[in-house]
This record gives sequence, C-alpha cells and structure tokens, in this order.
Amino acid sequence: MARPEKAAAVERIRQQMAESQAALLTEYRGLTVAELRQLRGQLRSDATYAVVKNTLTKIALREAGVEAMDETLTGPTAIAYVHGDAVAAAKALREFARAHHALVVKGGIMDGRALSAAEVTRLADLDSREVTLAKLAGVVKAPLVQAAYMFTASAAKAVRTIDALREKQASAA
Repeated sequence: MARPEKAAAVERIRQQMAESQAALLTEYRGLTVAELRQLRGQLRSDATYAVVKNTLTKIALREAGVEAMDETLTGPTAIAYVHGDAVAAAKALREFARAHHALVVKGGIMDGRALSAAEVTRLADLDSREVTLAKLAGVVKAPLVQAAYMFTASAAKAVRTIDALREKQASAA
C-alpha cells in the first residue's frame, strides 16, 4: 500500500473508533466467507464488522490515545465497531463464537479504555439496555403502586364495612 493510502486507512480506522461507542476485536481465522457474512448479519443492528490490518490499527489506536493493545493485535483481526448497544453486540459475538469455535474475542475498546477478553465477556453477561431500563422502571413504579394502594385501601375498607352493615340490616329486616 502506498503511503497516502495507508494514511487514509489509519484515519478511517481512527474515525470509526471515534464514532463508535465501543470496538470489539476478534480473530476470525478459520471462518468461511459465508460465516463472516452471517456474523455481519447478526451484528448489523448494533455494529459494523470489518477486517483490519494490525499495524495500521496500532497506529490509529496510538493516535486516539489508546494504549496496551499491541499484544491483542496479532494474527488476523477484525473489529466490530459498535454504534448501537455494546452489550447486545458483545452478546452476539459471544453467541456466534459458541457456535463457531474459530471466532475468538480478543478484547475491545470502550470509552477510550482497552478491555481484555474477560472484560468483553463480562460485558456480554450484562443485561441489555432495554432490560435494564425495564428493571429501573419497575423499581421506580413499585413505591407509587404501594402509595396508590395505601390511599385507596381505607376507602375500600370503608365501602366494604358499609356494605356489610347494609347486608346485615337487610337480613335483620
């Protein structure tokens, strides 16, 4: 590759890293083209998956201020640039790796910080954004439901008491 082409490739990688919420690095050695296409399809809603050159990626990461990735960038490397939910992308990679043992998650970058493969696995173990928001909504809603019940409980008890008195009067008459 000529020097201007390499500089443009480095800039493209750096820009994709800057625009992404996270970048998950994988080794794809042994996967067929059809399997890579399948993986790209599974990641489509949350990430784009691209094969990269290690030396150019190292330069782009250094320019972006991310260190400690040199040992991760060995062998054939592809990066999932996450534009959606990072947890969902990590889960998709993990599930694909379970079905296709040739895919190996090597690490990642999130918020300008390098992640190990174990940290990416822990990221995949988290609940998705939607599940977390639903749990939060439940936590916020629970006290409101309890308060509403308390406000209506005394009125309901009074109605039941009056109804019982009325039935008692009707049966006595």
